[in-house]
Amino acid sequence: MDKVPKFASRTVPLTGSDIEQKRQELKLAFNHTWELYESLFSVINNDKAYFVKAEPLRHPLIFYFGHTATFYINKLKLGKYIDRRLNPHFESMFAIGVDEMSWDDLDETHYRWPTIEEVRQYRERVKQLVNHVIDEMPLALPIDEEDPAWIILMGIEHERIHLETSSVIIRQLPLEDVTPSPLWPACTDNGSAPENCLLSVAGSHISLGKSEQETTYGWDNEYGSQTYQVADFKASKYLVSNQEYLAFVKAEGYRHQRYWDDEGKAWLNYTQATMPRFWRERDGQWFQRNLTAEIPLPLNWPVEVNQLEAKAFCNWKAEQAQRPIRLLTEAEWYLLRQNIDADSPYWDEAPGNIELEYYASSCPIDRFEHEGFCDIIGNVWQWTETSIDGFQGFKVHPLYDDFSTPTFDGKHNLIKGGSWISTGNESIKASRYAFRRHFYQHAGFRYVESQQAPETMASLNVYETDELISQYLEFHYGKEYFSVPNFCIHGVQACLQEIQLTHHKRALDIGCSVGRASFELAKTFNHVDGIDFSARFIQQAYSLIEQGEKRYTIRTEGDLVEFKCVTLTELGYQDVATKINFVQGDACNLKPQFSQYDLIYASNLIDRLGNPKQFLTTIHDRLTPGGYLVIASPYTWLEEYTDKANWLGGIKVNGENFTTLDGLTETLITHFELIAVKEIPFVIRETKRKFQHSVSEMTIWRKREGN
Repeated sequence: MDKVPKFASRTVPLTGSDIEQKRQELKLAFNHTWELYESLFSVINNDKAYFVKAEPLRHPLIFYFGHTATFYINKLKLGKYIDRRLNPHFESMFAIGVDEMSWDDLDETHYRWPTIEEVRQYRERVKQLVNHVIDEMPLALPIDEEDPAWIILMGIEHERIHLETSSVIIRQLPLEDVTPSPLWPACTDNGSAPENCLLSVAGSHISLGKSEQETTYGWDNEYGSQTYQVADFKASKYLVSNQEYLAFVKAEGYRHQRYWDDEGKAWLNYTQATMPRFWRERDGQWFQRNLTAEIPLPLNWPVEVNQLEAKAFCNWKAEQAQRPIRLLTEAEWYLLRQNIDADSPYWDEAPGNIELEYYASSCPIDRFEHEGFCDIIGNVWQWTETSIDGFQGFKVHPLYDDFSTPTFDGKHNLIKGGSWISTGNESIKASRYAFRRHFYQHAGFRYVESQQAPETMASLNVYETDELISQYLEFHYGKEYFSVPNFCIHGVQACLQEIQLTHHKRALDIGCSVGRASFELAKTFNHVDGIDFSARFIQQAYSLIEQGEKRYTIRTEGDLVEFKCVTLTELGYQDVATKINFVQGDACNLKPQFSQYDLIYASNLIDRLGNPKQFLTTIHDRLTPGGYLVIASPYTWLEEYTDKANWLGGIKVNGENFTTLDGLTETLITHFELIAVKEIPFVIRETKRKFQHSVSEMTIWRKREGN
């Protein structure tokens, strides 16, 4: 194929005024991306090379050759935009990669791969089908994520990602397996590197995140909003060059363990690395492996390393300079990015070595300068200190629910800025991609000098996957099922309707679980203490206040899960959250400061206490005169929680039925009068098709005057 026009390497805007013109833009982007991908694989000069596992942590290249095609079929089928599969065997075999693994967790599964010709024929069938889908699908402007065109864009951008990752693997094939191509021309400028220096950057309050009104396709982790306060810092003018990094290698930086964190030390021990992956050393001479050739080490090109190596270099540099040197954060990179006004796809010329507009390799680090800084974008990706996480308001796309969430584990760090082969979404300012810290991409780094701890510019919101906790998060904050009102909201409202409050100062939500009733009580009371015996439950409620959102998965069926996210704003609690204090505590052994309450709310607690009478006979001391005690429970007494001798009811006494209400009355009557008895139904979801439907009896007690 001819060299791809530069505009074809840019993402397709979602907006426009001419639907048929947009349809043609989509077809052009699809076909050019498809042909570009096949052009990359054309540098492989023999079929056997497709089956070589050049990168131990990834499949051989035959997988990636088929993978991007099956992605279209699998997503179009999932979205019900096509009725039939083309090749169910391929669409299973090529569906899932092995990119998310540890360096010491190699996949040794044997695959019976098809031939190259079989995959080529399959790709041609997919290409024809997708072109037909684009021709026939309904299309409206602007394109949104509910449209079939969004799936086409998703497939295009997915293939662009694998254009880059496949090029990294090809770069690791033996040289005899690849042939240089004029379609993939490398830079020939090779010389000494300029000396790096630090330039000052003014700190700022910065907001990150892509709005749904923006005009380019985005992956789910790009949307939402997060604000950070970035302190003043200094950043290196240039990316770290091969020449600058060579000093670290010659100083035996790979041997001195003090420069490496624990993960880095383990990686070093496993790999026995002594230099970057793409370097070679023979007879005292240094070389670099590029896409299809090995050349003398280009000292003025950016070094390409993993995040562990980049971080070790920074530690070495900090020791040399006696200054706080580290990698930049995502927020700090954004302050640098502000020096470039334009953004793809709207710039006339790419303002960096990106989108294959200049070379099929890196180039000198001083080629593209903006406001004093070089390579703010392009050349190589820039490793950051920031572990990827979703912004507040993050929501997964239902047709690709595992694109981002598996990386929200604190083990994947963001890379920013794009590389020479980054196209489409990868080259826009809002793009967010992350890899394990030991992985290789076309990635290098720049360093910063800053007194600010990087964790102050990042938040880690891992999805809660513990099944019991997730069930309770859904019970408290999820949607209603079978027209049964939310138990926490309904319960608090029901009790407040029955009582005559004269004071609204303090309330106690004892046995608060993951906290919804505490938030509801805070609408009425000036201060609410939410106490639960389970630290794990309390942690969920506390993190909702601290982070403004809570994420969790709930089981649908088998191993399948649905991703959920709730926010204080969506729940309407942003103005009451500061009135709540969540703490761990024992209902039968509360600390003295938990007293002087106008209302104590004990929901679904009493039948889970080891000694409920101990709780009930002392609780009056914690109420103000005329205060109220609310007890709600389905009375599911179980000996695993409460010895039968301590059950309040559900037993025979002198041969007669003795209910829990009888036991409550007998225990509380000295200090309380019974105001009301109500029934509060609730539903707990276990899976998509399995629910617990229960009824809790609510009793409302008023503390007697003088008690």
